Amino acid sequence: MSNEKIPYKIYLEENELPKQWYNVRADMKKKPAPLLNPATGKPCTLEDLSHVFCTELAKQELDENTPYVDIPQEIQDFYKMFRPSPLVRAYFLEKKLGTPAKIYYKFEGNNTSGSHKLNSAIAQAYYAKKQGLKGVTTETGAGQWGTALSMACAYFDLDCNVYMVKVSYEQKPFRREVMRTYGANVTPSPSTTTEIGKKILEEFPGTNGSLGCAISEAVEAATTKEGYRYVLGSVLAQVLLHQSIIGLEAKAAMDKYNIKPDIIIGCAGGGSNLGGLISPFMGEKLRGEADYRFIAVEPASCPSLTRGTYAYDFCDTGKVCPLQKMYTLGSGFMPSPNHAGGLRYHGMSATLSELYDQGLMEATSVEQTAVFEAAEMFARVEGILPAPESSHAIRVAIDEALKCKETGEEKTILFGLTGTGYFDMYAYGAYNDGKMSDYIPTDEEIAKSIANLPKIEG
Repeated sequence: MSNEKIPYKIYLEENELPKQWYNVRADMKKKPAPLLNPATGKPCTLEDLSHVFCTELAKQELDENTPYVDIPQEIQDFYKMFRPSPLVRAYFLEKKLGTPAKIYYKFEGNNTSGSHKLNSAIAQAYYAKKQGLKGVTTETGAGQWGTALSMACAYFDLDCNVYMVKVSYEQKPFRREVMRTYGANVTPSPSTTTEIGKKILEEFPGTNGSLGCAISEAVEAATTKEGYRYVLGSVLAQVLLHQSIIGLEAKAAMDKYNIKPDIIIGCAGGGSNLGGLISPFMGEKLRGEADYRFIAVEPASCPSLTRGTYAYDFCDTGKVCPLQKMYTLGSGFMPSPNHAGGLRYHGMSATLSELYDQGLMEATSVEQTAVFEAAEMFARVEGILPAPESSHAIRVAIDEALKCKETGEEKTILFGLTGTGYFDMYAYGAYNDGKMSDYIPTDEEIAKSIANLPKIEG
């Protein structure tokens, strides 16, 4: 098939769909540091995590040696409603840029949730139902995760309580209504409905909130209500495991046409879509079978990889979650209210942090006006209005393609288009009206937050 013209969209057949998730940690010689119990300072046990997460998900979180995990048939059946997602050759973008580079994107927005988040939401809801729980609690930034989880919970008839970052709650009212339509209860965070929320409001009056705040509230709500557990849309190893379906499909589609990407790019907030996209390719790199260049793209307003510190930190602002060794800006860091709500998290996945620390992947940060410039170009030539989060990857994919134009190199670029931006018109309006600004935290602001990291060796 290598001599055939590459189709505009490449779809896998039903019998080609992955039947297992891939756990990249199994191929890492140096594993990510373990989660620590905040009360004891010792590595979390299955019992520790089972108080917060569903037991099966806690097992997945702790399993760093099993390379492939069977996808339960009921989850496979649900996936068929929106998977496979297309691998798209961006012919029109290539023509617009006049680049010799070949650009592909894996489009995850072709479902009602509008993003890749449904890949893990349905898995986490499945395990909650299997355990006999009444419901789950969670946080959401831009709203894609909350939307996906509300859909998954409706499918399994589970109660769904979502704590939505306040600035996104106000900026994206229609995303909120989609969640409510699917039966979720949505609360702006920080709120006065939890003790941690009240404490955060006292410490940071008038705050726009953050994912760290919303996580704290969701964990408190889950651990104080019988029959409930907390589920998380990013950061955790279990989430990267479920999201590996993205990379597995992308790699299978590329292999079908003997395509090998040189550069793989993803936006990075907590790390779920980036980790999911790169996992099978990273596995090949770790095993010495192939080499790729991986680029994580984060907002300049919340640059955990590029300006953070690699250390143990709390995963949440309220300091009730386990401690994770990660690149972090400090759990008390309050990002500016930029429009990429799904990337407004103070830390990064432990798995991706370790890979980055080992020099196996790169990271860069971009300002939101440049991001929306790229989003607008992409929308005009490729016909999809991208989410602000996804547009970070688009920005760097364009930049890399323009470098190829300068050098004449015919590199193949793959990036993750994580979702659509049809609920982000407030942000597009601000850009189109020339009212969007770029806020970059100062070294002093970051240093002040970093100074409050917990004092833990390792």
